Amino acid sequence: MIKKLTSDKHKQPFKGFFTATRVQPSDIFDEETTDPAFGPLAIIDHAVMKKGLTIKMHEHKNDEILSYVWKGTSYHRDSKGFEVPISAGKLMMMNAGSSFWHEEKVKLHDEEDVEMLQIFVRPRESDLEPMIQFHEKETDNRNWYLMVGPENSEAPLIVRQNVYIFDVHPKKGDRLDIPKIEGYLPFLYVMRGTIGVKNTIVQKFEAVTDLEAPLPPFEIIEDAVVLLFLVDMDAPMSMAGTISGMKKI
Repeated sequence: MIKKLTSDKHKQPFKGFFTATRVQPSDIFDEETTDPAFGPLAIIDHAVMKKGLTIKMHEHKNDEILSYVWKGTSYHRDSKGFEVPISAGKLMMMNAGSSFWHEEKVKLHDEEDVEMLQIFVRPRESDLEPMIQFHEKETDNRNWYLMVGPENSEAPLIVRQNVYIFDVHPKKGDRLDIPKIEGYLPFLYVMRGTIGVKNTIVQKFEAVTDLEAPLPPFEIIEDAVVLLFLVDMDAPMSMAGTISGMKKI
C-alpha cells in the first residue's frame, strides 16, 4: 500500500534569513515515534538561504551530509581547507565522522537566494575518519542519476551506510519507472513540481513509499525535481550524530 508524507507534517526549526523545512521521514508511518528516521535516513532539511546570510563555522560529528542545491550558490569553507562554491549540479558530501567543521555563505550581491536540501544519514558506526567529497553532474537529467551509494557501489559519492540516493529532473508528460534494489525500501521525495503515483498526487515537500511492494511507475504532472532514497531499514547505525542522532522536534 502506498503511504504518503504530506507537507503539513513538517516543522520549521529555523525561519528568516535561513528557513529550514524539516522533513522527518518517519512521519510517513502510521505509528507515533520520537525517532525522525526512515531506517538510517535521518532528516531532510529543505532550506532557503537568503542573500547576505552567513552560517558561521560550526562542528558536526557522526553525520553523513549530502548538500543538494537546486538554485543559487552557497559558498562553502571547511576544516579540511576547502573553499568551494556549491550550486546546481555541484554535489557535496560531508562525511563528518569524529569531527568536521564548515561554514556556508550566500553573497549579498548574488542573483538569487539559495534553495537546497541538506540530507542527513546515520553512519554505520561512530567516529569514522572525517572526509569531504565533491561531484559535478548535469542539472536537467530526465533519467535517474545515481549520486550517492555505499562504499562498494558504483556511486560517485560514498556514504558509509546502506543507502542509495538518485535524482531526476523530468518534464510534464514523462512517465518513469523507479529503480529497485532487493532488500531496500524506497522513499521518494518531491523537491519541485507535481507527480502522480498510481492514484496519489505528490507535490513539493511531500514523499511516498510502499512498505510491502515496489513503487509503481509515476507520471509527471508538472515539471519536477525528484529524489529517490533506497534504504536498508535493518542496517546497523550510529545514533551519535550531531543532527542525525536527534529526536523529533
